[in-house]
Amino acid sequence: MLKTRFLSLLAIALSSLLVTACSPEVGSDKWCQNMEAKPKGDWTANEATDYAKHCLFKTDDS
Repeated sequence: MLKTRFLSLLAIALSSLLVTACSPEVGSDKWCQNMEAKPKGDWTANEATDYAKHCLFKTDDS
């Protein structure tokens, strides 16, 4: 029973890692496009701030 539970938790953890690894980097062009397609009411405060910073007010500081 303990082995089965451990394997289940491991599978969930690995699945979460794979899904997270597929997300575009915050501020990238793909991320900005994804945010534009997402309903504004579903944005978090952090997403709105990052969108404004990286997509609306882009700077060439790099």
